[in-house]
Amino acid sequence: MLPCLLLPILAVGLVRAHADEPHACAPLPLAVMDNATVDGLLGHWVYIMGASNYPPHVAEMKELKYATFTFLPGSHDDEFSVTETLRLNETCVVKNASKILIFRHNSTLMHVEGQEASMAELIKTDKELLVMKHSKESYLGLSLSARTPNVSKEHLEAFRAQLRCLGFTQEETFVTSPKDACPPEGKEKDEATLATAEE
Repeated sequence: MLPCLLLPILAVGLVRAHADEPHACAPLPLAVMDNATVDGLLGHWVYIMGASNYPPHVAEMKELKYATFTFLPGSHDDEFSVTETLRLNETCVVKNASKILIFRHNSTLMHVEGQEASMAELIKTDKELLVMKHSKESYLGLSLSARTPNVSKEHLEAFRAQLRCLGFTQEETFVTSPKDACPPEGKEKDEATLATAEE
């Protein structure tokens, strides 16, 4: 697990879990992890938004201005390699030292880096969106990614409504902006520093 970098993407949005979710909240249906679903996860994604009231991740999310990640075929059918490009304040960071393990029986993705791991359930949604429900001990949360930075107003409002239903406030919701996208390697902006981290 990337303790400070991929967490805002794949383990973002941690909030203390209530004993019972509000009755008005519609349950989040899990995606069916068949071959078509798994193959559909491959490729490029843009992190759009997430929510959190877990202080360590709130601090990370405040620094996260923009993020993209790519799932690539791994060493077997139920494994992805991951490449990420993140802007943390004015610094761009490229990471490619982790992997995703796929557990089809419970629609779960595990992000692994070194000896650390984080879990997230894949929520059934539009094929151009990636909605993840994250859990760790007594915390849970949601994050939204998409194939492009341009997500429809309807999809954004539906996601925001789910966050509100789960008790998140606007202050606990963090949104990235395409204007903060990292430039291609070798074409970095003067105000940004591009760092590549490989472990």
